[in-house]
Amino acid sequence: MRVLVIGPSWVGDMVMSQSLYITLKQQYPEALIDVLAPAWCKPILERMPEVHQAIEMPLGHGDLNLLGRRALAKELKHQDYTHAFILPNSAKSALIPWFANIPVRTGWKGEMRYGLLNDLRPNKKAFQYMVERYVALAHPKKSMINSSSLGGIEHLPKPKLHIDSFTQNHTIEKFNLNRDRTIIGLCPGAEFGPAKQWPVEHYAAVADAMISQGKQIWLFGSPKDQATTEAIKYAISPENQAHIYDLAGRTSLIEAVDLLGACETVISNDSGLMHVAAAVGCKVIGVYGSTSPQYTPPLAEKLAIVHTDIECRPCFQRECPLGHLKCLKELDPQKVLDAYQSL
Repeated sequence: MRVLVIGPSWVGDMVMSQSLYITLKQQYPEALIDVLAPAWCKPILERMPEVHQAIEMPLGHGDLNLLGRRALAKELKHQDYTHAFILPNSAKSALIPWFANIPVRTGWKGEMRYGLLNDLRPNKKAFQYMVERYVALAHPKKSMINSSSLGGIEHLPKPKLHIDSFTQNHTIEKFNLNRDRTIIGLCPGAEFGPAKQWPVEHYAAVADAMISQGKQIWLFGSPKDQATTEAIKYAISPENQAHIYDLAGRTSLIEAVDLLGACETVISNDSGLMHVAAAVGCKVIGVYGSTSPQYTPPLAEKLAIVHTDIECRPCFQRECPLGHLKCLKELDPQKVLDAYQSL
């Protein structure tokens, strides 16, 4: 069995897709699994032991480029793939396996995919969690009726990214970090939008309390998050600032993976880094605003979810449609500190 997976384009989704690869290897130990995905995904995929090869997708996200897809499919045809799993829902994501004449092409019913997929699954909404939707594709269509067919999310294989201790230690040294104190990671960014971002002052209150308890804080994020992480660092008491390290925008994604792997606990908005933290074995506290853990919860062994219960959430909007962001502002820092104690 030689498998081509058309992978997702978001960090969290890519991490969760590992559950599919684990399931396929359980069923077909000799299977070779290649994943076609954006270039930024390659280091993540290389930390998944189940993946034989990460193939860089040369076309931009959202770019139709029929000629480019046909040319790539012509190259991939020589790999003699027997199966393709198409994880995105778009029609264009199903074109390459179709152009490559891969015999079995499996995926959920999406936009105009009849014919492009010949193992079309029509009942995606019968599976509550995204990870269930991924894993269900590894099983025959007739046995995958709904979530109960899989026995519940707690029985599914959890993503587990490999951490090499030598590389991790080198990364810690590179950024002049240490393990002298217990490490708490904070991930205060959210690519989705501000309706997912817990306020700076709340993160700062948690950081201040943690440092006063003898811990250290590592701040993670992309270059877009630097203003946020810098504001958190300088909002805590001056005597505690020596124990907070701002890494946002300084690390590559794979360096962030290794550094998250050194954290005891990670406190994060609903973001890709939250799923990375779960996959490297951290305790995770997920902070939810406009979204809900009822679709893409972090698959951590030790997990706490915190949110408010105001009636307008979850709205799943990028920005608060009512303009008040109460779902985030009214989520008291003490609730997160209590969740930490419970873990």
